[in-house]
Amino acid sequence: MKRQASNSHNPADDLDALSEALGALQSREDVRAFLLDLCTPAELEAMTGRWRVVPLLLQGIPYREIHSRTQVSVTTIGRVARTIDHGAGGYAAAIRHTDPELHPGDA
Repeated sequence: MKRQASNSHNPADDLDALSEALGALQSREDVRAFLLDLCTPAELEAMTGRWRVVPLLLQGIPYREIHSRTQVSVTTIGRVARTIDHGAGGYAAAIRHTDPELHPGDA
C-alpha cells in the first residue's frame, strides 16, 4: 500500500468523493467504464470475486462448495461472510437492489 504523506489530509474525504462519483453515474455502462479506468485488473478480479460469492453465502452454500464453483479462496470467502455479518452494510444494500429476494438473514 502506498504510504501517505504526514499532513492533515483526511482519507474519509477521499472515500466520500469516490462514493459521490460512483453514486452520480447513471448507467451500468458508465459504472463499468469508471471501474475499468480506476482499478487495475488484479483489483477488479479481487472485487468481482468477492461480489460473486455474496449471493452464494446468502443462500447458505458451504465455503468449500463456493470455492469449487468460483475458485475464490476459502479465506476470502470467510472474510466476505464476516463483512456481510459485521460490515458497513454495503453488501446488503447492493443485494437489495440487484436481487431483492435474497438478503442477509435469509441463510
